[in-house]
Amino acid sequence: MSNTLDTVFAALADPTRREILNMLLEDDMAVTDVADPFEMSLAAISKHLTILTRAGLIAQEKRGRVKWCKLQPDALRAASVWMQGFGQFEPVNLDDFERFLERELSDAPSEDATPG
Repeated sequence: MSNTLDTVFAALADPTRREILNMLLEDDMAVTDVADPFEMSLAAISKHLTILTRAGLIAQEKRGRVKWCKLQPDALRAASVWMQGFGQFEPVNLDDFERFLERELSDAPSEDATPG
């Protein structure tokens, strides 16, 4: 279970991959449609999709000549259940959590700083 969670959380660590998951909440999408809103190559998007697929967060299937992506919510459910197991966490908005960490880390005094 730990290795699976590691893979899921590593996949969720990237904002592009989180945005792809948000897009797939609406409906299945062709890979080219997933790539369309991003300013990166199709090869780069394919790498993100591979990571999401390995984490079990999406499934990819070929329909005719087109490769489609579909959200697989079970992997997210497992991560959510794990976090809720601590009892002190409500469902977490990962984008908000990332912004919180960035604020906290930017406000923290540097270890290299020497007192005045």
